[in-house]
Amino acid sequence: MINKKKRVLYMGGFMNQTTQMHQIARELPECDNWFTQIYTDGFLDIVRKAHLLEWTILGNKSIRRGLRYYKKQGLQIDYRGLRGGYDLVVMPSDLVVPENIKRSRIVLVQEGMTDPEGIFYWLVKKFRFLPRWLTSTAATGLSDAYDVFCVASEGYRDLFIRKGVKPEKIIVTGIPNFDNCKKYLVNDFPHRNYVLVCTSDTRETWAYENRRKTIRRAVDIANGQQLIFKLHPNERVNRATKEINRYAPDALVYPMGKTEEMIANCDVLITRFSSTAYVGLALGKEVYSEYDVSTLRRMAPLQNSSAPKNIVAVCRELINIGPRREAPVVRKHKRARGMTKRKTSGKYFRSLIQT
Repeated sequence: MINKKKRVLYMGGFMNQTTQMHQIARELPECDNWFTQIYTDGFLDIVRKAHLLEWTILGNKSIRRGLRYYKKQGLQIDYRGLRGGYDLVVMPSDLVVPENIKRSRIVLVQEGMTDPEGIFYWLVKKFRFLPRWLTSTAATGLSDAYDVFCVASEGYRDLFIRKGVKPEKIIVTGIPNFDNCKKYLVNDFPHRNYVLVCTSDTRETWAYENRRKTIRRAVDIANGQQLIFKLHPNERVNRATKEINRYAPDALVYPMGKTEEMIANCDVLITRFSSTAYVGLALGKEVYSEYDVSTLRRMAPLQNSSAPKNIVAVCRELINIGPRREAPVVRKHKRARGMTKRKTSGKYFRSLIQT
C-alpha cells in the first residue's frame, strides 16, 4: 500500500508573511507543499478585482509579488487553493478565512506587531457581523476558525487572551524572521552609524498620520547625524519621497531593500507602528516608537532560532489528528469540532516544541 503524502497549503501576503511561510515549509519536506497568496470569497473578492484593496494583503500588487517569489523559488503554486483536499492550511492572518479551507486543519501564525485598537476594532468586537478586516491587524485571532495560533512571545499570548482568543488554542513558538535577529549583523549594506526611520503605511490603510511631524521629529532626534528613511513596501513611494526631500533634504531614501540589515547597521531606530522595532530592540539599538518601549520589550519575539521548527512540530501533530469532518461553526465559547480537549490544550502543544 502506497502512503500518500499529506498535502499542506501555505498562504502568503506581504513579503514578510510570504517568506515566513516558506521558512515553515522548508521544515516540513515530507509533505506535499503548495503555496498561494491569501485570498477571499464573495463580495470582497469583487472589490479586489476592482483594484480597491491595493493597500492590503488582498491587493493585486501583493498577490503578483508573492506569486513571483514562489515561481523564483521553484515552489508549487495553487492560487486560491483550487486543487483542494488539503490536510493542513498554514496562514498568516485570519481577518478573512476562505470557505474552501474550513474543512482542513488550520494553523494561524502571527506575522508581527498588531495594529492599535482603534474605533473599528471596538465596533467589530461589539458587532460580530462586521468584517474583521476593517480593523487591519488589530482583530488578529478573533475568528476562532483555526485549530492552533502560534504567537511570538508570552507577552503576545497575554495580549491575545485579553482580546478574547481562547487560551487553549495559543502556543508560544516564536515567529520566523524575528527569532534570530543577530544574523542580520552580517550584511553588505554600505552605510553605518546613522539614524534610521522605518515608515508605516498608516495613510494607505485610511488612518491619519502627520508625516511632516514625523519627519521633523526624526530630524530633531538625528541632530545632524546621517538620516536614512526606509519606506514601508505598501507606501506610495513618490509622495513619501517628495515629503522627505522637502523636510529632510539631506536624508537618504530607500523604497526597497533589506530592512533588517539596515537596522543592524544603525545607531538609532525610529518607527511608529512597525514590527521592525522588535529587530532594533533585539540588537540593542536605541528605539523610538509610538508604543511604550518597555511594553515592546515584554512583547518582543523569542530569540530562540527555532520558530519554524516549533511551528512545524504543531503542524505535524495536527496532520496526524486528521481532517475535520465538517467545517467549524464559529460561535463564542464553542470549541471547534473534531479536536479533543487534550489535543487543543496549550500545555499539550508546548511539550512538542523547543523553547
